[in-house]
Amino acid sequence: GILQHPDGTVLKQLQPPPRGPREQEFYNKVYDSDCCDSILLELREYLPKYFGVWSPPTAPNDTYLKLEDVTRKFNKPCIMDVKIGQKSYDPYASAEKIQQQVSKYPLMEEIGFLVLGMRVYHVSSDSYETQNQHYGRSLTKETVKEGISRFFHNGYCLRKDAIAASIQKIEKILEWFEGQKQLNFYASSLLFVYEGSCQATTVRLGDVTLAEKRGVPKGLLSGGDILEYNNNIHVINSTENGKTEASVSKGLSKFYALHKKAYSKRHHSQLSLEVENLEQGNVWKSSACIAQEHLNGNVIPQLEKVFCHLPAEPKEGTDVEVRMIDFAHVFPSNTKDEGYVYGLKSLIAVLQNILDS
Repeated sequence: GILQHPDGTVLKQLQPPPRGPREQEFYNKVYDSDCCDSILLELREYLPKYFGVWSPPTAPNDTYLKLEDVTRKFNKPCIMDVKIGQKSYDPYASAEKIQQQVSKYPLMEEIGFLVLGMRVYHVSSDSYETQNQHYGRSLTKETVKEGISRFFHNGYCLRKDAIAASIQKIEKILEWFEGQKQLNFYASSLLFVYEGSCQATTVRLGDVTLAEKRGVPKGLLSGGDILEYNNNIHVINSTENGKTEASVSKGLSKFYALHKKAYSKRHHSQLSLEVENLEQGNVWKSSACIAQEHLNGNVIPQLEKVFCHLPAEPKEGTDVEVRMIDFAHVFPSNTKDEGYVYGLKSLIAVLQNILDS
């Protein structure tokens, strides 16, 4: 496994030959101080930084690759490892090895990628959900979209901002692959990391501003819409007719009671709300009126108009990393890496589908 070095880097033990020496050679080539190849210099942007090799004093024959810890800057890192390409075996693999790899995930050639594992922080329970490679291998053409979207769901809502930012990062890597014919990658992965903790949000009521330092929890509406709601509003799923009902708690009554002055001035006892995202700096200007007699009933129709404006593009400051990892099967080439390109395009299409729906 990956070990943590006291200086904040991570240590990946060198695999037995020929895989380990091949991966070390790859890193040495890309990070050579004398490198002047523009293709390789750009490639550095998409890899963990490489700090050479390291051996523990007590076991000088054990060699580790010393690499940047991509998760280090995150408070609650959500991590997913996705193997990319139509083939998870290299051109020099034996027939037995090919059969072994194909049998692990027969859909690899058609789908172009395989989820090797994920770790997702759930805001609602302050805990992590973990899925291993068996989860990824269980995904079919019909379920792969749902399987991937699970990585971006934090227990309250689908993190569309993180999905959009991930797509942008993958597109940059795709652009690099489209422009190079030097290297072909097999059984290599993309490592996804995004910040799982909530972002600060502000709810304004009249002229009064209430800052929620921990961020406003979010819930899913039927039809895939996003409802962003205050802690005092609870959204519960109802199996009846597949609809989502909203119940207003006592806390909500108190919340409105604090602002009697704000709405008592209005002749029809109505409220105007707007949500502002502090991280983005832009106001999602959506106002709706909520009649006082509806406060103790179903306020979903009114709340939808106010709160269903979670942006489907990366918010400024959305912290997402997408890095290429695992290079034990990288080979010189004089052709475009069509298998990897196919996998990247396929993954982008799935993520875009999640975003659009």
